[in-house]
Amino acid sequence: MTLDRLAPALFVLLWSTGWIVAKYASPHADPLTFLSWRFTLAASLFFILTIVSRAAWPSTRAGWLHAVASGVLLHGLYLGGVWWAIDQGVPASVSGLIAALQPLLTALAAPFIVGERLTAMQRLGILLGFAGLSVAIVPGLLELDPAMLQTALIPLLVNVTAMGSVALGTIYQKRYLQEGDLRAIAGLQYVGGFLVVMPLAFLIEPMTIVWNLQSVLAMAWSVLGLSLVSIMLLLYLIRRGQVSRAASLTYLVPPAVAIESWFLFGEALTLPMVIGTLIVVFGVWLTNRKVRVIV
Repeated sequence: MTLDRLAPALFVLLWSTGWIVAKYASPHADPLTFLSWRFTLAASLFFILTIVSRAAWPSTRAGWLHAVASGVLLHGLYLGGVWWAIDQGVPASVSGLIAALQPLLTALAAPFIVGERLTAMQRLGILLGFAGLSVAIVPGLLELDPAMLQTALIPLLVNVTAMGSVALGTIYQKRYLQEGDLRAIAGLQYVGGFLVVMPLAFLIEPMTIVWNLQSVLAMAWSVLGLSLVSIMLLLYLIRRGQVSRAASLTYLVPPAVAIESWFLFGEALTLPMVIGTLIVVFGVWLTNRKVRVIV
């Protein structure tokens, strides 16, 4: 099986564990402080890999700046915003629904920024993905206390902004970073993420992190499984295919998290979640299947 076929499924599996590791780490660390450590370790690891393997750094100043700027969007504003919003009380189901809007926003923006055009089947796949995710999540939203949503207005707006940031970051990556070694680019992107979360952590958090077995394991998986392997897969997918196709994989993440939470924590896996997941899978297949794209 080729990497082109394996990469999407592996990316979804790894990326979905980010929600699980956040649950393990949250009792022991402030979210932006945890991310500051994670980005520092990830950047250091990529820099070591780049030097040891003698990979090429960007050859121009613009290349360095584009790599850092994409990290601001993909890591700093996106992960920082989502983790902070959840820490402030945004329910995971609401955050997942907001994140699911990314493929639609990416597909709408891509034609204007990178000249992509989607086929009718790809458009249908994106809409089916959103519909399936709605089937899986909306019943849970209807059960929420309205007062809870009112008190979480600012965190909700931050979460929406974070979703917009990762959509823009995906397109930015496709537009400006089609060349260059992915190891060097990824390391510089984590520098960009650090430049966002560290100052914010200093300003708004007590910067608490308790190092114990649970937090160390959470950090190790965040750096190795998420920041190293899954991000390299995402950058690979963006470079090899359409940004809208790569973004459509986001639809699979919340259902995957639901299944993992059911298995690991005994959380309920309802019939709407199962039905919605099947619709999501079909929608993602339509969006990602090999077709001739009209440009």
